[in-house]
Amino acid sequence: MLEALKKRVCGLNKVLPAERLVTSTSGNVSGRLPAQPQFVVIKPSGLSFDQMTPETMVVTDLDGKVVEGKLNPSVDLPNHLYLYTHKPELMGVVHTHSAHATAFAVLGLSIPCCMTGMADEFGGEIPCAPYASNEAENIGASILKAMTRAPAVLCASHGVFTFAESPEKAVKAAIMCEDSARTMYYALTMRAALGLPMPKPLPPEEIAKWWGRYHSWYGQKS
Repeated sequence: MLEALKKRVCGLNKVLPAERLVTSTSGNVSGRLPAQPQFVVIKPSGLSFDQMTPETMVVTDLDGKVVEGKLNPSVDLPNHLYLYTHKPELMGVVHTHSAHATAFAVLGLSIPCCMTGMADEFGGEIPCAPYASNEAENIGASILKAMTRAPAVLCASHGVFTFAESPEKAVKAAIMCEDSARTMYYALTMRAALGLPMPKPLPPEEIAKWWGRYHSWYGQKS
């Protein structure tokens, strides 16, 4: 099962540059299995995405001890492990520095839920956690405190973390987070240029309706 997971995590890491969510060797995807939650597969530190193969993925336990792999794991591993330890339902965590979402993070701003697509995916605003240093588990702890039902949190002056019940869904959340941030950036830029009032978030009852529909019967159900 871990061999299959390494293939999945490797492929999902390659989605990050393909979707322009990262540059150079930044960003990472990790994943684990409900049947083996004590093991985490994550990308290696500093390896270019085009050099990654399932064999280069690193397997650790929840204490961060490498149990399989010859390379060092991502430097963000402690934050992934913190989230997995405190949120046992999570099976995938993603970290990116995608440009538009990180621009909100640089300003310490949450992304307001002004569009139905955000209500669908995030069920409200995407919160921005206060700045945390990269020592030990500080970032993970800051993310945990800021979590809402949205599968994403911005980290002030840093970037984006997303999380879900599978690594695939966590990657999708990262893609949709950047898409939402880009749309809001354009809307705010147009508002300023045209002298229009600030866009208003959707009313809570409307957010609840869109979220409920999307998470109950949208798409194909088995």
